[in-house]
Amino acid sequence: MTEPRIAFKAGRCFRREGTSFVDASPTKGAIILQNGEDGLLHFMWKNRQTNNVEEDLILFPSDAVFQKVEQSAWGRTYILKFASSNQRHFFWMQDADPSRDAEFVSNVNRLLDDPQTIPIWWAPGYNPGHDAQASTSSAPDAAPTAGSSQAASSQAHQPTAQELAQLQSIIASMSGGSGQQGIPEMSLVDILTPANLAPLFSEHPELVRALFPYLPPDLPTHPTEETLRQIVSSPQFRAAVRNFDQALRTGLLGGLVRGLGLPEEAGTSIEAFLRAIQEQARVADGDSEGDRMDTD
Repeated sequence: MTEPRIAFKAGRCFRREGTSFVDASPTKGAIILQNGEDGLLHFMWKNRQTNNVEEDLILFPSDAVFQKVEQSAWGRTYILKFASSNQRHFFWMQDADPSRDAEFVSNVNRLLDDPQTIPIWWAPGYNPGHDAQASTSSAPDAAPTAGSSQAASSQAHQPTAQELAQLQSIIASMSGGSGQQGIPEMSLVDILTPANLAPLFSEHPELVRALFPYLPPDLPTHPTEETLRQIVSSPQFRAAVRNFDQALRTGLLGGLVRGLGLPEEAGTSIEAFLRAIQEQARVADGDSEGDRMDTD
């Protein structure tokens, strides 16, 4: 299998026998889409508690669609259905923040239509469906009430994501700013920018030679600083960073980061990944200093 194209937190729902109701399973999971070695797109569901892939569906272009279940009063239940069969698979979003639900669904359907397409990630704060955001009153990973897919929706006011963010900021300020509640989660997209990377290529020419073995082999030029500048400024590089960023947020890259010489826990979050790289660099600098001291 290649690296995930899309990955996000989601649980499974199961149809209640003899009825049209579906009940949400509380098991923490993740939906992962990636291209397999067989050249086909795989839609997988991974148990985040056991780290096992419990469902692996092979999808052909334009044969499936991932849609919201409009009858769900809870509002965050989705169905994967096929044109070539009567298969139906139900899922529910497990991230406490619903603001990116539509973004994930849009990219899932883009890949279902064309497995070679590049996911399009929205700019921070952009959400064309903001007027219809679902309630965030549920706790993270909390399952909706069983049978809620056909329950009547409440008429009471539900807080929006913006209102909750404001409340979170107020709580953080009341605590003296010592907590992490009001601090936005860091993003690799905001870190691995052309503005941040370009100076590194100029100040450390050895990086140019070190990075080229990991770049596409069909590059038409020799290893140069300008070539790397063009690569990190390209939409393809930005898309790859966004995909990696999202995969890290799911905590499912423990096995992959071991190949980078990092501990498995570095694949459990963006912060853990950055801390592991920082520690790796610190150790490397210490070793280099030790070598210099030995030869003096």
